[in-house]
Amino acid sequence: MTGLARVFIARLTGAGVFDPNGDQVGKVRDVVVALRTPPRPPRVVGLVVEVPPRRRIFIPITRVTSIDAGAVVVTGLVNMRRFEQRPGEVLVVGELLDSSARLRTDGDDVTLLDLGMEQRRTRDWELSKVYVQRRMRTGLRRRAPRYMVDWEDLEGLALDAHDQGAESLLATFEKMRPADLAQALHELPAKRRSEVVAALDDDRLADVLEEMTEEESIEILGKLDQERAADILEAMAPDDAADVLGELPESTRVRLLELMEPDEADDVRRLLAYDDYTAGGMMTTEPVILGPDDTVADALARVRNSDLSPALAAQVYVCRSPLETPTGRYLGTVHFQRLLREPPGTLVSEVVDSELEPLEPLTTLQEVTSAMATYNLVAIAVVDDGDHLLGAVTVDDVIDHMLPDDWRRRDGDDDAGLDPAADNTRPSASGAGHGA
Repeated sequence: MTGLARVFIARLTGAGVFDPNGDQVGKVRDVVVALRTPPRPPRVVGLVVEVPPRRRIFIPITRVTSIDAGAVVVTGLVNMRRFEQRPGEVLVVGELLDSSARLRTDGDDVTLLDLGMEQRRTRDWELSKVYVQRRMRTGLRRRAPRYMVDWEDLEGLALDAHDQGAESLLATFEKMRPADLAQALHELPAKRRSEVVAALDDDRLADVLEEMTEEESIEILGKLDQERAADILEAMAPDDAADVLGELPESTRVRLLELMEPDEADDVRRLLAYDDYTAGGMMTTEPVILGPDDTVADALARVRNSDLSPALAAQVYVCRSPLETPTGRYLGTVHFQRLLREPPGTLVSEVVDSELEPLEPLTTLQEVTSAMATYNLVAIAVVDDGDHLLGAVTVDDVIDHMLPDDWRRRDGDDDAGLDPAADNTRPSASGAGHGA
């Protein structure tokens, strides 16, 4: 084994996993350990590795040949069957981080911030060091001290504490994209999921819920107080918020809409008036809208906004005032490529494409798909009978409605890519090995 003698697991998450040829297999998402009778330290069983498309698999620690900063090298065939946690196993990131324990030396309560693992002479990996923070008594304002202790110095480990918190766990999730964080939340035990949800800020949680199934979003929102749930729905894209609200009981839906800001609630109510599989039901009510006297420079500044999806940033819609949906009369569309070809001072009304026919809100999914394919579009305007712009349907909206309802949780047959010769066994709680 080459690489670092001691590896801190919170820092290891997100590191690339590579085969001996240097090809990336996936990314480390967690470390699986088996707890043993105190004071013996937990034995490292293996790694939870995320491989495309967001499937989490198990790689035995015996397959790891090198762990360096930012990279793990594994050898042998990899079993692609989805990871399932077994009795007696604990996830370091998912369950041990932020848990509480006591120090044998003085009985002080501490919180586990990170855990170090190292390889023994027997070539087994164990948890050896723990980076902890002393839990201060109520009323003390100074920062609680942090320091390193041996695993053997801990006792009374409480994985089921109600006030476990999620600070260290959130730190490991900080750089994850919303879709990856949604998957990580899906994989967490219910208790830890609730703790992370409580700790996430509203905007971040809104981004994550947009990447979850409607059932998961409803479950999470249902465990929040209604005022916070309404705040999160406001932060979500109106079409995603409408999808979730449309699945709720009418009384709950009405109450949440009442708690939302009036402008945000009005957008969602308009979307709820249409069937899911129509242009009106799929559209977003917040495309990039400019007036005829705005310039190309104005348009480019608007589409430069990093919060816009690539599909929404691909074109702008020119309308008479008012410039919020439903707008004044819709004049046409200006594509991003056309904006790049024009002088910055050019008025968008001079380069608008008025030949492309917008959609009506009752246009069916099949008709929307046909129009976008025919004209090679990634987004298309939706207008009412009075030529007021109501919103825009993007290609990701269309794909989302064409895929099965559970597509976010489907990654193919669980046996897809499985090599029968791959050794993916690991000891059970009793110590006996068994197949995956």
